[in-house]
Amino acid sequence: MTHRILLRAGHVLSMDPAVGDLPKGDVLIEDGKIAAVDREIGADAEVLDMTGRIVIPGFVDTHRHTWEASIRNVAPDATLDDYFVDILDTFAPLYTPEDVYAANLAGALECLNAGITTLVDWSHINNTPEHPDAAIRALTETGIRAQYAYGSANTSLADYWFESKIAIPGDDVRRVRTEYFASDDGLLTLALATRGPGFCVNDVVTSEWGLARELDIPITVHVAMGRLAGRFGMVKQLHDLGLLGPDTTYVHCCYFSEEEWRLVADSGGTVSIAPQVETQMGHGWPPVMKAIEHGLRPSLSIDVVTTVPGDMFTQIRAAFGAERARVNAECWQADVPVPDTMLTARQMLEIATRNGAHVAGLEDRTGSLTPGKRADVVAIDATALNVAPVHDAAAAVALSADVSNVETVVVDGVVRKRDGRLTADVARARRLVEESRDRLLAAKEARA
Repeated sequence: MTHRILLRAGHVLSMDPAVGDLPKGDVLIEDGKIAAVDREIGADAEVLDMTGRIVIPGFVDTHRHTWEASIRNVAPDATLDDYFVDILDTFAPLYTPEDVYAANLAGALECLNAGITTLVDWSHINNTPEHPDAAIRALTETGIRAQYAYGSANTSLADYWFESKIAIPGDDVRRVRTEYFASDDGLLTLALATRGPGFCVNDVVTSEWGLARELDIPITVHVAMGRLAGRFGMVKQLHDLGLLGPDTTYVHCCYFSEEEWRLVADSGGTVSIAPQVETQMGHGWPPVMKAIEHGLRPSLSIDVVTTVPGDMFTQIRAAFGAERARVNAECWQADVPVPDTMLTARQMLEIATRNGAHVAGLEDRTGSLTPGKRADVVAIDATALNVAPVHDAAAAVALSADVSNVETVVVDGVVRKRDGRLTADVARARRLVEESRDRLLAAKEARA
């Protein structure tokens, strides 16, 4: 039996140029797909009244270490250098599969609550084969759309991040591919989260890139951030190894040379920027405009909740403010007018939705309210005092709204948040992640 949901009379920002914006429009969802977007649609369907709501595609987070939800805010003042010691060398070795399950469950629900309907889960916590199983089980239970990026273990900083000779275990990645991702058409898909040159010896880098391409899965890698990786010239090294390709997402990119920007663009690679982390933790300036100037479509990501908030509104404003501050300062110093290419609020909303889907390799499924795509839809309460009155709907979302205004969230045609409340068992998720916190703190104390 066909299942239909009609989102009626909302201010629709489709993020699809062919569909456009509808100040008062309907979105019809049929069996998990967007069937129609129009001014008025008549259909036999469950009707959700969107009066006073701004209806947008779900946000796409293209890089989050979801397993760290159990240790939220343990490193509020950390630099990137601190993070390696305080998180990867202190907490990561203590994580059990149960901790990963609890964190991924709570972390993915946090995403849904904030209107993030698609997540790239950069999971570098695979200390045993049971760890990825636990992460994937939690993602599955929440109903989020996710790319599970299988990463390395993290049982020793020296072993895994200083010219590491230990490759991600190919046999286990193949097992996970066969067991959970035999098809690439599901709500969850698979990627490989690699450490890359500088962090690993060349043989490891080559073997991990080869593994991803053997399994026909995308690759995601941190590059050009902070004092250390900023000096590695990682993209140049990958080019010299003959490994660049359109299947790779480069995260951060703060210290690219001009040559590296060209190499990424020419190879068809994609870019994920985590602006709050980058400005706060010392990775470098978020290179949003640099990416755009080189013909790339940058996306946004949260990165780590150990140090920053886990919502996309924060990332939009961090990127918007940092980039415009940088350009304004340079123009003031040079005594020239600001360029016409200054970032706009509308661009930021596109970067957080459609660009994110592009970077995650899912633009054929999500990222815009386009008939035929899967129905990943978010409704923002524009009657709230922090949003109303609305003059510019895109600006209202990008610059005024926050998590409290995310009223309705639909993923693949299933309502995951209704009337401002998640449909999941939030109390259980909170209990599990609090128990995980207590277990990890006790283990850390015992190890000290």
